[in-house]
Amino acid sequence: MNGYLLAIDQGTTSSRTIVFDAAGTILGQAQKEFTQHYPADGWVEHDAREIWSDCLALCHKALENARIDASQLAAIGITNQRETTVLWDRATGTPLAPAIVWQDRRTAALCQTLREQGHEALVQARTGLLLDPYFSATKLTWLLDNVDGARERAERGELAFGTIDSWLLWHLTGGRVHATDATNASRTLLFNIHQQCWDEELLRLFRIPSALLPEVRDSAADFGHTDAGLLGTAVPVAGIAGDQQAALVGQACFQPGMVKSTYGTGCFMVLNTGDKAVQSENRLLTTVGYRLAGHTTYALEGSIFVAGAAIQWLRDGLRLISHASETEALARSVGNSKGVYMVPAFTGLGAPWWDPHARGALLGLTRDTGIAEVVTAGLEAVCYQTLDLLEAMVADGAARPTALRVDGGMVVNNWLAQSLADILGVRVDRPVITETTALGAAYLAGLQVGVYDSLESIAGRWRCDRDFTPRLAEPERRQRHAGWREAVARVCKR
Repeated sequence: MNGYLLAIDQGTTSSRTIVFDAAGTILGQAQKEFTQHYPADGWVEHDAREIWSDCLALCHKALENARIDASQLAAIGITNQRETTVLWDRATGTPLAPAIVWQDRRTAALCQTLREQGHEALVQARTGLLLDPYFSATKLTWLLDNVDGARERAERGELAFGTIDSWLLWHLTGGRVHATDATNASRTLLFNIHQQCWDEELLRLFRIPSALLPEVRDSAADFGHTDAGLLGTAVPVAGIAGDQQAALVGQACFQPGMVKSTYGTGCFMVLNTGDKAVQSENRLLTTVGYRLAGHTTYALEGSIFVAGAAIQWLRDGLRLISHASETEALARSVGNSKGVYMVPAFTGLGAPWWDPHARGALLGLTRDTGIAEVVTAGLEAVCYQTLDLLEAMVADGAARPTALRVDGGMVVNNWLAQSLADILGVRVDRPVITETTALGAAYLAGLQVGVYDSLESIAGRWRCDRDFTPRLAEPERRQRHAGWREAVARVCKR
């Protein structure tokens, strides 16, 4: 068997495809940013058709760059931005409306109503999640209530719902397979993570017809084959996981207590809790880490909505920089933000605050504040938010980790990685391959088709590129964090 694996990594602001060999080496890749739509305050939408066409073109490009043919692939793995909600026609494969992105806050009022009615305890007990617009269920309810005829058509079984993984799988298989995996299902507010099934009581609560839902499979499973006409031959689709769970696999965090943090559009810290679904007392999320051979591994997750997106805003909104790579030199030039704090609550605050009404702010500005300080504050905000997550996990009973495995596009910035270590007071380990989200999807697909025989064989492939040891004195660390907490308090509405 050829050991080549193609990963489709469909993110919030760009789509990427990577061809790996069995050793995890990148042979070829392709990437493209796609259009973000902001039709109203707090609304974020994507064109699902653009996402699909981009992903297909990028599959061809990555294969071309790797100088291999699709017939040489052992399998395809898919990883995706989670919670983003697509509703489409089963007969034509056409979306009924723009995809509602995980960042979208239009259903904040509905979530508030459900909380006031006392439903959050049930939702958290069944799903491990909180009542927040972040998740898929209220987005789907909104589509059914606001797209003409959608609810009636859904009741008749004419429509399909899916997160982006299901949308891509549907089209890859020529409409033959409507499925998802347990990690993506666990982010919908509709999936009982203890019984591992769609929850009938929650479907009634959110008024979701069960006929809309995809079949839930393991993260490494038979998801069908691609339509032969798409890539020139039929290729097995053998692995699916939401982006943060895929990164957990790509970082080989297979033992309880291991933790990783991914820095992309948002920032997501995930702690492996083994076969125990730990319910957080500090507003973290209990979620499915991965499900293999019917066995579920659980995780605690802290979700930060804006990380790399803040740097994108500095680039595209304020035009303070022309490329993200400039941020490292600017931060080094000043050392720290000089008391400037950016709270990037552009679409509300995630864990542990969960305030959908909060909005962004720059605080601590003086006459001496310049571009370098503002950019550095954007980087430091990522570090402070990560510390908030880490402290919440420790408060929930987790041992303070000896090391944090980091990945994602932001951590190629050495200044940021060192600042993370300083502000967390924890060693930060950066792997040789920082595209661990795509790597995790490839590992899952390879596990299903026999390229890898066990999680242990995958864990043995993890390699550290560089570690960053804390240098900041404890009193200064505490002082800076106190300033951050004060800044967050200024923007919170609750």
